[in-house]
Amino acid sequence: MHGSSSERPALARGAGQRLLIVAGDSDAAELLSTTLELAGYRIVAVAAAAEGLARLARERFDLVVVDAGLPDVAELGRNRPTLARRPPVLLLIDYESLDRIVPELGLGERDYVTKPLRVADLLARVQVLLRGTGAGPARSGALSYRDLVLDDTLCEARRGPRGLDLTPAEYRLLRHLLVNAHRVLSKEQIGRYVWGDHRGDNAIEQLVSRLRRKVDQETPELIHTRRGFGYWLGRADAEA
Repeated sequence: MHGSSSERPALARGAGQRLLIVAGDSDAAELLSTTLELAGYRIVAVAAAAEGLARLARERFDLVVVDAGLPDVAELGRNRPTLARRPPVLLLIDYESLDRIVPELGLGERDYVTKPLRVADLLARVQVLLRGTGAGPARSGALSYRDLVLDDTLCEARRGPRGLDLTPAEYRLLRHLLVNAHRVLSKEQIGRYVWGDHRGDNAIEQLVSRLRRKVDQETPELIHTRRGFGYWLGRADAEA
């Protein structure tokens, strides 16, 4: 499936904000550093939580990106130094760790992306967390596809001039579909993103159906079923 580049949501970009990456695996650290530097951020990378804490005590960072698989990562939560300003934290986690990590996420303070990483998801979550701190333009990272717009600052969505009255689960589903426009997402992927676990096909089908009724009151329809595989967002006539 291929749509024109003008119909895909633009990847989020930074404006020179300073990010600390805490990742023990050298390949993962290099990938994160290269990706985020190319996106317009200034990067400092360390290999252990203890070293990350030391840098946080001495220097100012706008955001910390942490590999939750590090053996001493819990120290970042338990033994944070006294800081005049605590930057938000983006956790990189495996699906099987979601039930342990998600309940600990603080509103506006922590978020997560699952591994293996998708660049669009990573950059979108980084920008959302940075907007919450006042670093960078307040509304420059609104996600959009044609006349469908999500504003993470206000947690609001609209299609053209019409506001969409979405529940939190519907909002997260729509966001996941939008970030992955023209990519089929399985029911398992959707369940784990929306709720942190797989709720069963019936619950996901009902959630998609409710969201579709709210989004696709206008044409063209944007939410589609790939029977036997999952769901995707985009214009059907944009497929190759």
